[in-house]
Amino acid sequence: MSNMSNQPREFDILVWGATGFTGKIVTQYLNENYANSNLTWAMGGRNTDKLAAVKRDLGIPDNISVLVGDSNDPAKLRELVSKARVVLTTVGPYAKFGSDLVAACAELGTHYCDLTGEVQWMRKMIDAHQTTAEQSGARIVHTCGFDSIPSDIGTYFVQQQMRERHGCVSPMVKYRVAAAKGGFSGGTIDSMMTMMDEGAIDSRILDTIADPYALNPAGGPRGLDGPDKNGASFDNDLNTWVGPFVMAAINTRVVRRSNALMDFAYGRDFRYDEATIMGSGPLGGAAAAAMSLGTAAFTGLASIGPARDLLKKVLPKPGEGPTPDAQRNGYFHIKIFAKHPTDPSKSLIAHVKGDRDPGYGSTAKMLSESAICLAQDSLPVGGGIWTPATAMGDQLLQRLPANAGVTFDIED
Repeated sequence: MSNMSNQPREFDILVWGATGFTGKIVTQYLNENYANSNLTWAMGGRNTDKLAAVKRDLGIPDNISVLVGDSNDPAKLRELVSKARVVLTTVGPYAKFGSDLVAACAELGTHYCDLTGEVQWMRKMIDAHQTTAEQSGARIVHTCGFDSIPSDIGTYFVQQQMRERHGCVSPMVKYRVAAAKGGFSGGTIDSMMTMMDEGAIDSRILDTIADPYALNPAGGPRGLDGPDKNGASFDNDLNTWVGPFVMAAINTRVVRRSNALMDFAYGRDFRYDEATIMGSGPLGGAAAAAMSLGTAAFTGLASIGPARDLLKKVLPKPGEGPTPDAQRNGYFHIKIFAKHPTDPSKSLIAHVKGDRDPGYGSTAKMLSESAICLAQDSLPVGGGIWTPATAMGDQLLQRLPANAGVTFDIED
């Protein structure tokens, strides 16, 4: 199979799922920020009337094309995918609706980005399509939203700074959620429930999800990291109590895959973990313990079939999310601590901040910029299944602060 990614395409980007909650935000973002640019893009989905309604409601100009197809119709998907340089998809859970799309992109040399946090599905896609994507030239990049750009690009950034300032890399990086405001994503919850549903049928899926190196290249070396932090603990480096972070089970795997794909640029003994900052005094300890218990209770309930069905009824549904005002008023602030290998005074703290709610407003902007990056930027890698940092680390470090309100800074 020859490299097909260089063949001329009708559109730079196909926004697949343009009528969904996140798809609409992406569509609005592209329309407001790239209307007078050389970017060509199209809206895609399965319902002509809904696509027309979104176009009308958002004031999308007539020259933006609408492509109609179904996620479960492989022949039609191939036809649509062949028209675009990049497919940006918001249609999850990806384990239910994403596999044929990835297969078509890998085969036809079409670049691809999504918002999945489904570790078991990403593992399946890597095993099924890595070789095909390498041959066709398709760059397949999962986790281009809040999972896992702040983690993956943030770690890439702090390691870059460690090299520039001190001529070494950090053997231990800690990602700590300092503050965040924004509604929980119905799509994220649906994806988590789908993982649990699959795990109830096939226990090997639960083993994959629990494996700290689940996304590393098969048969390659593993590092020193063990299971995710689920309890409360005191972080001496940042002088605060920490509790579990719900996205750690996704982000940590992505960062470790980045390290492996970059030939262990962060070191073979590199360690990485994620947690939530809860405060330094007794109240912080109590809050961390409460968060730990709450997370354990939720996970326990979600793993029991009848309780999981009940949770699905009361939690936000796919397509539900915060109001536009809540998105605008939302934000996130992450601290990333990088330990110097020998001199604690040379350890670094990076701050990653976003100016919208993490689950939708910021996520839609990060995903959009990832797609534009794949469509228009000169990238250091060819075809394959990459992470955000390995496919476009330097480019996103320029694009995200300039366009998407996501900033990366080192604490003085």
